[in-house]
Amino acid sequence: MADRPKRSPRILNVQSARYLSPNMIRVTFAGPELEGFPEGHEGANCKLLLPREGESREAFAAHFATDRPEEKVHPVRTYTIRAFRRDSLELDIDFVAHGDEGPASSWAQQAREGSFLGFLGPSQPKITEYYADWYLIAADLSAMPVAEATLEAMPQDARGIAVFEVPLREDIREITAPAAVEVHWLIQEDAHVPSTAQVDFVKALDWPAGIVQTCIAGESSVIRALRDYLHNELKVEKKDTYISGYWKMGMVEDEHQKMKRAEAAAA
Repeated sequence: MADRPKRSPRILNVQSARYLSPNMIRVTFAGPELEGFPEGHEGANCKLLLPREGESREAFAAHFATDRPEEKVHPVRTYTIRAFRRDSLELDIDFVAHGDEGPASSWAQQAREGSFLGFLGPSQPKITEYYADWYLIAADLSAMPVAEATLEAMPQDARGIAVFEVPLREDIREITAPAAVEVHWLIQEDAHVPSTAQVDFVKALDWPAGIVQTCIAGESSVIRALRDYLHNELKVEKKDTYISGYWKMGMVEDEHQKMKRAEAAAA
């Protein structure tokens, strides 16, 4: 279980939860706890602290109001800011619905008005400047929020390709993107089996001339293959690529984050 963050989190209340598709849930938080939340952080990471089963909001808040660092009892998971609306003090976070395999998915599938969790962040957005001649966006369900936020932030005359890998045809939905960005969908029915679909798709592209920026995120082995192809074969500048493993097959987040830190230290 991840260490309990040292800072006190915002305790956010759920306004609504709805399925965007069979495997994606959008939870909207609202209330005065979002006063002072920074604008323009769509696509940025945040940390969610999940209450224990049956825990009251008062007990949850009290835990973080006292200095008890030895009690690391709340799961902590990394998520993405999907949207923030300052006028109404509403915050959207999208969750992959994959049963009871993880505490965040389980929480989101039961979330309703009045549910709550702890929130830390957000970090800085992944891409803050858009200057490319062409863009490549690639994501599985876990990375759809950062991919969608990136597409919405692009200049309207941006050109490129977005490729999304989802478990079901019913998970395909309308995506807001510049008119000259082609959106493609790949179906990978079994998320427990390694997929090469995104890698094969990207390698089959006619690579354009000029500056290419990327926003690519998803399962670690897919990311590793795409990073190797972009950096070592195509020689795309690292400064122009956001490419990140959000999860690894067979690992819970704490194990995956530890692996990522070790890889970063060795790089």
